[in-house]
Amino acid sequence: MHIHVNGRNIEITDAIKAYVKEKAGKVASHYEQIDSIDAVLSVIKNPSVSDSHIAEVLCKIGGETIRVEEHAENMYASIDLVCDKLERQVRKFKEKGLSKSKGGVESIRTSSQNEVEA
Repeated sequence: MHIHVNGRNIEITDAIKAYVKEKAGKVASHYEQIDSIDAVLSVIKNPSVSDSHIAEVLCKIGGETIRVEEHAENMYASIDLVCDKLERQVRKFKEKGLSKSKGGVESIRTSSQNEVEA
């Protein structure tokens, strides 16, 4: 699994890059089928915008893509928020896939048992 960190209007320091990789690595440990995580960190230079630090994450799982974006007053807060949101989305995706596979088998078994009883 690869974690890529890019910046727009901001210089990505080693500390920020390590922080993103640490937080995204925790999310990736929940689900082994994650192919890559791409993080784009950006800053809006307009002083009238209160939440000027933006963290956007694209997570590729198989053929699907999960996109999450968060705004905050500083970059570390936006990274925390986006990783929390990504973790919820990945967990939801994982449970949805598990319930579909289990639900499909159960519905086939139930329908075949009903046909046998009739």
